[in-house]
Amino acid sequence: MDQETIVYSKQGLIAHVLLNRPRMVNAYNIQMRDELLQALEAIRDDPDVLVAILSGAGDRGFCAGADLTEFGTAPSQVVARLVRWERDVWGLFLEIKKPLIAVLHGHVVGSGVEIACLCDIRIASEDAVFRMPEVALGMVPAAGGTQMLPRTIGIGPALDVLLTGRSVTAEEALTLGLVHRVVPKAELSDAATHVAGRLASHSPDAVAFAKSAVLTGTDMPLSAGLDLEQRLTARLALRRG
Repeated sequence: MDQETIVYSKQGLIAHVLLNRPRMVNAYNIQMRDELLQALEAIRDDPDVLVAILSGAGDRGFCAGADLTEFGTAPSQVVARLVRWERDVWGLFLEIKKPLIAVLHGHVVGSGVEIACLCDIRIASEDAVFRMPEVALGMVPAAGGTQMLPRTIGIGPALDVLLTGRSVTAEEALTLGLVHRVVPKAELSDAATHVAGRLASHSPDAVAFAKSAVLTGTDMPLSAGLDLEQRLTARLALRRG
């Protein structure tokens, strides 16, 4: 039986999702896609889970991107990229109303950047290096990168990173807003646990509604976004009734 590519566990109110292909720098393959889907469904459906932390096994990095030895066997690069959407893992990320924390170290490449951008809070170690190499490889980042990265750091910086394929250090990622905190590598796990504990101490409904207001409202005209905020505030008040 293949080794688990995703290790899912719970500690109290906090779920942990570990990308577990350390010899391949946690490269994203088909098995990982399927197992990540199951882990995300567990986070979504388990009422005892209030926060989730995503991290990568090993010292070399969070995720080195798609495993092209698998995805590259498809009839074309387009199919190879689109196969990642086959079970809509990326859509499931966006469906989860609980806060997701990405814990990033070492190589954060391609799909690794995309996964990080789908999380709500990103904490990086000082050795983290971010890169989107798809265009340099003759591909388009077709698993959300062209949409999530500009929504995270802005159109201009996203175009720079996407089109050049250059490396972005943790310090620059912090300046761009790609990550929210940079800490020494030895402190990375503790920093994520501290943030997760703080989030878990808040009202789950308040956290979910605030997250929804931001993520949904950002794509609305301001007036519609403000109306959404008021409606969610009213719903929260009724639940507390």
